[in-house]
Amino acid sequence: MPAARRDEALAKPQTGVHAIAEHRGEPFSSRAFAVETFRQLAAMSHDGVGISRATYGEGETRAMEYVAGIARAEGLEVSYDAAANLVIELPGSDRTLPVVACGSHLDSVPQGGNFDGAAGVVAGLAALIRLKRSGRPSTRTVRLYALRGEESAWFGRCYMGSLSLFGRFPRDDLKAEHRDTHRPLREYMQEAGADVDLIEAGEAIIDPKSIAAFFELHIEQGPVMVARDLPIGIVTGIRGNIRHQNVVCRGEAGHSGAVPRWLRRDAVFATAELLSRVDEHWRVLMERGLDLVVTAGILSTNPAEHAMSRIPGETRMSFEVRSQSFETLEAFHHLLLTECRAVGAARKVEFTFDRRIDSKPARMDEKLVQRLLDICARLGTPTEPLPSGAGHDSAVFANAGVPSAMIFVRNQNGSHNPREAMEIDDFVAGADVLHEALRETAN
Repeated sequence: MPAARRDEALAKPQTGVHAIAEHRGEPFSSRAFAVETFRQLAAMSHDGVGISRATYGEGETRAMEYVAGIARAEGLEVSYDAAANLVIELPGSDRTLPVVACGSHLDSVPQGGNFDGAAGVVAGLAALIRLKRSGRPSTRTVRLYALRGEESAWFGRCYMGSLSLFGRFPRDDLKAEHRDTHRPLREYMQEAGADVDLIEAGEAIIDPKSIAAFFELHIEQGPVMVARDLPIGIVTGIRGNIRHQNVVCRGEAGHSGAVPRWLRRDAVFATAELLSRVDEHWRVLMERGLDLVVTAGILSTNPAEHAMSRIPGETRMSFEVRSQSFETLEAFHHLLLTECRAVGAARKVEFTFDRRIDSKPARMDEKLVQRLLDICARLGTPTEPLPSGAGHDSAVFANAGVPSAMIFVRNQNGSHNPREAMEIDDFVAGADVLHEALRETAN
């Protein structure tokens, strides 16, 4: 990929009024709109290394206000719901009908990339602007959501805004502490304007039946589309996951030269053996054709105590398993607990777990998937159906009963890092498919 093209969307932004809003009399260019918008989002979110827009924090809020300003300048209806999600609407001729919605998120992981989540919001806003400027009102209202808190990096829970929409946000997660400040999520949500009492009571903000369809554009967060040379992909399903932020192995510290192997309660070797056993289960299940990925993304001894000559008495790690099958998730979690007991008995250590955090797998709506494939064929855009290994807000909409579908845009270098490298031409191809899907579904 040419460096100039790759860097175009991350170049230093201009300040002032959004360039597209200044020239509403000219033909709308999704490409120019995307370049300018991504530049501005990068400028307000750069942390010195990558992009940081903290969930229910200043960065996420600032990005939402910026997007809302563009929408207002275009004459679109702008509001915030009880979860502090940004809601942008282009009214249809019959507002009694269920709406056609699209959207994604604007928060990022710490030192992440500029396109993860934001690409879907920018594409949705571009689509609404194109529909409005066409001068041909649709029958159904078209709605864009910029959803709060999709990333789990800040509080441990993901899909905060979308779960709250349907009254499914776990109330115990309101006590979850911010990774840096250790303040509870409840305080951050209140400061952002959310109705925390309503969310805690599990009251739905919207009726799933009020949404006829939900579309989400997102960058692919793996290497499949790059390897297959596909500018966009159509998602068939989304993996769910079971997570533990903090798994503690407690043994006993001791002198590295004075305690023989048979008397040791070494937490590091016990943890290593556990992960080795888990990896072998993963290998065998993959050979049997099961969809499964397993990760221990955090692993450490206590830096205040560890030393080269000390037998470690404690380790801490995170654990995550993902699959498109709920049964596979449950079975593998059971295997993990079984192996913890076995390793604990053999090495005289104890494994303890914090609360389990679940996200359900989801299937995309077959009719909407086919509609997106048909649009790609009509536009001459190469594509293939493929599953999503990462989680997305679309899973929450689908599991709430809203017919949902996703468009992936090719992205080099993975995601959750500053090196996300989506080409603007690929983004425009995906945005064109989203625009057509919204237009067709709303009429």
